Amino acid sequence: MSVKPIQIENALSNKSNFQWVDVRSESEFEKAHFPGAINIPLLSNEHRVLVGTCYKQQGREEAVALGLDLVGSKMQSLFRKYREIENLGKPILFYCWRGGLRSQISSTIYGWGGFSPTILVGGYKSFRTWAHKQFERQLSIKILSGKTGSGKTEILYLLKEKGIQIIDLEGLASHKGSAFGGLGLPPQPSTEMFENCLALELSEVNVNQTVIIENESRLIGKCCLPLGIWSKMQEAPIIEINVDSLTRINRLIQEYAHFNRDHLEEKTRVLQKKLGGQHTQEAVQYLHEGNFEKWIEKLLVYYDKTYQYSVEKNINRSTHVDFHWADKNNYVNTIISKL
Repeated sequence: MSVKPIQIENALSNKSNFQWVDVRSESEFEKAHFPGAINIPLLSNEHRVLVGTCYKQQGREEAVALGLDLVGSKMQSLFRKYREIENLGKPILFYCWRGGLRSQISSTIYGWGGFSPTILVGGYKSFRTWAHKQFERQLSIKILSGKTGSGKTEILYLLKEKGIQIIDLEGLASHKGSAFGGLGLPPQPSTEMFENCLALELSEVNVNQTVIIENESRLIGKCCLPLGIWSKMQEAPIIEINVDSLTRINRLIQEYAHFNRDHLEEKTRVLQKKLGGQHTQEAVQYLHEGNFEKWIEKLLVYYDKTYQYSVEKNINRSTHVDFHWADKNNYVNTIISKL
């Protein structure tokens, strides 16, 4: 058996050829991991604490001995899991936090079956270092902006269909960036996991071509944009999409009216400090009457005011483009002509 070490750059250039196996504990994996990796912990959360405590109190030698003792009873189970993965057709790439003992022990067990194990040099930490470098790449960014309900995310994907590079920040964050942004979506990732997914997407961007990113606050739900990307977004040219109010209201009704009204009321009341008590109460009343048009109109008092402030603040780097959804293909072409 020979262990094959691989540097992060080479691993990423061949990432689809491996099944990435994260051998860290469940809590480490849950916090964040390499996108697409599966978790087969060498030490469970509880065992990791025991080994860590032993290391502090009795030193490395005793901690290693305890770790081996804890792993010993799991070796057969671990080997069977590795073999099942191998049978799926991709060799395993093991990683732990820094490419240390956990990866080495896991690869040894795997290698006993005659397989050729690969270990990520520097472990997950090396991937995180690589990820942070992606946020500092020199990118030609343009921002797609527009009032709430304009359909900016849908426009992003229409642009993508025509060969334009995009980054869907809301999709990566599993949140639409407003008080209602998490409704109907899977739970948000941690900021670190969001960064990992974003870094992989950014690494695929051709720096010689424009990439379109939707206008966002630095916080998208609970996910925080990396400072390197956020700073670039604050300086990038903006394409402001102008969609008429009735279309926006109807789109928002289609997007949100089917949700439970108690949940919608809860989200509406989150806006009370900014929307005002009277507007909030009226909005809630319209909501429970089933008058979704009036409910949306009340909410847009706040959202449109916030948007107008942003427009005035960024007027020197903005280009306005009318957009009519009835003729979306032609208007997408108009946007492309402004890039």
